[in-house]
Amino acid sequence: MNDSTLPRGAGKVLVWDVPVRVFHWLLAGSFAGAWLTAGHERWMLLHATLGCTVLALAVLRVAWGFLGTRHARFAAFLRGPGEIVRYLGGLVRGKPRHYVGHNPAGALAIVALLALAVTAAATGLATYTLGEAYEDVHEVLANLMLGLVGLHVAAVVVSSRLHRENLAAAMVTGRKRGARADGIPRGLRLPGVLLLAAVLGFWGWQLTHPSGGLGAIATAEAHRDHGDDGGHGDDGDD
Repeated sequence: MNDSTLPRGAGKVLVWDVPVRVFHWLLAGSFAGAWLTAGHERWMLLHATLGCTVLALAVLRVAWGFLGTRHARFAAFLRGPGEIVRYLGGLVRGKPRHYVGHNPAGALAIVALLALAVTAAATGLATYTLGEAYEDVHEVLANLMLGLVGLHVAAVVVSSRLHRENLAAAMVTGRKRGARADGIPRGLRLPGVLLLAAVLGFWGWQLTHPSGGLGAIATAEAHRDHGDDGGHGDDGDD
C-alpha cells in the first residue's frame, strides 16, 4: 500500500520517475534564478526566460499528474482534509505515518506551489506584454511562492529526520524505502532527458538571440522604464 507503515528494514524501491525528478530540480532552479534576477534591468532577459520556464514546467507537471507513473499522479497522493490533519498530528507528536509517495502535507504543498508558479509566472509575462498593471500582483505571488518554498524545505528537513529517510536525496535517486509492490517498474528516462534537453535548448536560444523572442520584449520593457525615468528628468531640466 502507498500509505503503509513500513518496518525499519524495508528496502529501497523506485518511486520517482525521471521526468518528476528533472521537473523538480529545474523548477527549483528556475524559480530561484527568476527571484534573484527580479527588478534588475541588466538581467531582465534572464528573468523573463526563467519565468517562462517556470510557467511551462508547472503546466507540464499538471499534465504529468494525469499521465505519469503511479506516484506522480494526483490520484495517488491527493487526500482529504481528515487525512492531512491526521498526518500533521502525527508529525507534531514525532510519529508521522510513512508514505512511499508524497505524504498528505507534501501533496498539499505541491498543489499550492503549482498554482502559485502558474499565476506568478503568468502575471509576470502579462507585466511584460500588457503593462505594469500586473506588476504588484506578480510580486506578491512570487513572494508568497518564496515563503511556501521555504516552508516546504523546512518540512522536508523535519520529515526526513522523523522518518529517518533523506527525502531530498530520494528526489535525486528516485528511490525510497518501501515494499517491492510499491515501486514503479521503469524510470522513463527518455521523457526526462527530452524535458531537460528542451529546457536547456530554450535557455540557449533565448540567451543567444537577445533581439528576438523574449529578448525583444525585455528590451522594450527596459527602454520603456528608462524612457519613463529619463523623460521625467528631461522635463525637470527643461
